[in-house]
Amino acid sequence: MQIARFAHGDNPRYAIVDGDDLVVLRSDPLYDSYDTTGERVPLDGARLLSPVIPRSKVVAIGRNYAEHIKELGNDMPTAPVVFLKPNTSVIGPDDPIVLPEWSEEVHYEAELAVVIGRLCKDVPVERVPEVVFGYTVANDVTARDVQRAEDQWTRAKGFDTSCPLGPWIETDLDVSDLAVRAYVNGELRQDGRTRDMILGVPELVAFASSIFTLLPGDVILTGTPAGVGPIAVGQRVDVEIEGIGRFGNPVLRR
Repeated sequence: MQIARFAHGDNPRYAIVDGDDLVVLRSDPLYDSYDTTGERVPLDGARLLSPVIPRSKVVAIGRNYAEHIKELGNDMPTAPVVFLKPNTSVIGPDDPIVLPEWSEEVHYEAELAVVIGRLCKDVPVERVPEVVFGYTVANDVTARDVQRAEDQWTRAKGFDTSCPLGPWIETDLDVSDLAVRAYVNGELRQDGRTRDMILGVPELVAFASSIFTLLPGDVILTGTPAGVGPIAVGQRVDVEIEGIGRFGNPVLRR
């Protein structure tokens, strides 16, 4: 099942994606039910929003693909590299990625994102499916020059518009071997597979839950494959996960 969040008047609404239509839900299914209103909205006439705005946090994992580690000249980590992105970094499909004035080298990073469905802590690997609501597509936009220059990644990874999510949440999907792709102006730039992750989704969620209490709507980014690169004003960046979907964002500087 695919769950979308979309603009309807002044308020965001939630819906089940049904072919070319959105079947409108009465409320956010993360916190309520899948009861529908009976209303259908054409998908091509709806403005999709980020499928979730985390009330708490985006937990991101760095250096989780060996070839990506190699392309940036980094050492293989001995434990997962964890950082946080604030919920103010989250944007949705077609929202602009705004390049920060203090960076001259901003990169795209296509990633599989996990959406947590229930409050949890210290989740065993074998019970991770019980706490996952679904999966979406992320772009972990990174100020690479700042990341290289600073020991902490907060500024490089957490600025406003640095976490596009979309186009919706897929609630029923085997994510062990899916294509992860990024495009710049329609040209394929990044083409990896989730099977190449050093740690898979169950291990990453279990590890994150050993550090933080995870809340419904929290998002876990699982790392990016090789092929990252710069983006520039006027370009459009699309990210795609096989079995979920594809969405994009224009790039600008204010």
